[in-house]
Amino acid sequence: MGTLVQVLSADVVARYYRLIGEDVVMVSGSDEHGTPVEIEAVRLGISPKQLTDKIHAQIVELFRKWGFSFDNYTRTENPIHKEFVQNHQMKIYNNKYVFTQETDMLYCNKCSRFLPDRFVEGKCPYCGYEPTRGDQCDSCGRLLEPALLIEPYCAICKTRPIIRKTKQWYFDLPKFSEKLTRYINNNKQLPSNARNFSLNLIKEGLKPRAMTRDVEWGIPAPFPGAEAKTFYVWFENVLGYISATIEYFDNRGEPEKWKEHWFNKDAKTLYFIGKDNIPFHVIIFPSLLLASGEDYILPWNVSSTEFLQFKGEKASKSMRIGIWIDEALELFPADYWRYFLASTRPETKDTNFSWELFIEKVNSDLNDTFGNFIHRTLTFINTQFNGVIPQPTALDEDANQILETLKDKVNTVAKEIEDCKLQSAANTVMSISRVGNQYLNEKEPWNLIKKDKAKAANILYVTAQIVKALAVVSAPFIPFAAEEIWKTLSLPESVHKQKWDEALKPLPANHKISKPEPLFQKIEASVQELDEKLGKLREKSAKTA
Repeated sequence: MGTLVQVLSADVVARYYRLIGEDVVMVSGSDEHGTPVEIEAVRLGISPKQLTDKIHAQIVELFRKWGFSFDNYTRTENPIHKEFVQNHQMKIYNNKYVFTQETDMLYCNKCSRFLPDRFVEGKCPYCGYEPTRGDQCDSCGRLLEPALLIEPYCAICKTRPIIRKTKQWYFDLPKFSEKLTRYINNNKQLPSNARNFSLNLIKEGLKPRAMTRDVEWGIPAPFPGAEAKTFYVWFENVLGYISATIEYFDNRGEPEKWKEHWFNKDAKTLYFIGKDNIPFHVIIFPSLLLASGEDYILPWNVSSTEFLQFKGEKASKSMRIGIWIDEALELFPADYWRYFLASTRPETKDTNFSWELFIEKVNSDLNDTFGNFIHRTLTFINTQFNGVIPQPTALDEDANQILETLKDKVNTVAKEIEDCKLQSAANTVMSISRVGNQYLNEKEPWNLIKKDKAKAANILYVTAQIVKALAVVSAPFIPFAAEEIWKTLSLPESVHKQKWDEALKPLPANHKISKPEPLFQKIEASVQELDEKLGKLREKSAKTA
């Protein structure tokens, strides 16, 4: 679920920009190479390719169920990606930004292998956190080399490794310190955590980074003399943003159009990551683009969140802490989780998942506020106006004020999404339904209709406009529910094919709508019951595995 915060964030923003008419390409992919996959394959006694084939297919299907609107969700085993990476890195090599160096490397005699990054664990030399993996500390975020770890041990057999010499190909990262500083300082769109963390790394002094590893599973390094070496994943997977775009347009029969998204100065690239990935997206990736000698656009925004914690601990795939996304869908529909994760997105500080907060967000916000307002409005129109949007007479000051408030809030949601303040945006969407509920409660059209049907019609006309606006502005966050609202309003095509300004275009009077069904259901289970259900799902998964 911690990883899903970033995928969801990208999806919300991509859906919004499509709604306002921008030319959007949303890409990502399964990061298949590197030591975490190889370690797991060793433990399972299968090849890394067998493991990633299976997992990639599962992820693609799960992302579909979560409603993520990728234009291309690919994989780093894709031949287009491999070829692009090798060509790109050879440009860097030819531009003299790559050099070789013999280095001390940890070697496990028992496993008969060198121990790059995640093949070795130990204690962080900077903050003392353990267990820390050999590539980066999960606590302080420092980039590491395995030989720096205190009391290291092999992640496979747990024995203490020895030191052996090996030759690796290094990227001369320090040469880009000045350009990176200028880029970061001039990019006002970068959030403060990404800016400050990156500038501090540069100030401390960037060090050359090994591009190659002594592992079999990965993209072969094409450098002369680098036979049997593969690329360190962080020197190939970030290039996947480009290769995924190339693949997307290649599949569409427009093989040159990818360049409009990567060389056009009017284009913007946005990235959604956890704060532990800041150095790879603000330091390493821009440096790789600069080193190629080609005029790539650099990241416009790197929206980096703090951590989503689970019961006080950092959610982590490798540490088996948190809720898995397949388990989540077994428990509740995707929109429940999408709204919860967006409305509690850890933008300025770590947030902690709890069942209590999840239940409150679903029951109070989605069901009692958002769903209740829409159901009240549309049911009343069906029962009292034969399912037809009533013809308003002259709207009074209160009605006009509500419509003006609606306009302000729709514009606020747009601004908050553009600023990547998605937590605020989700809560502003919810506040629109609160305005509608409050208006209904104050005006009491169920009583008013008995003595003045025209005034009651005005009230329902106004709340119907709010319902339509909610269908559009909620679409990036809860796409399944938004589509149901749109269908119930009997409006053409899909809500996801509309434009953002459609939110404020009034429903015509005499428009016939359908009979509404409840959008959400209250969660009646207790925290203990939910914990027990999650435990049973995990037991079932363990037996299947």
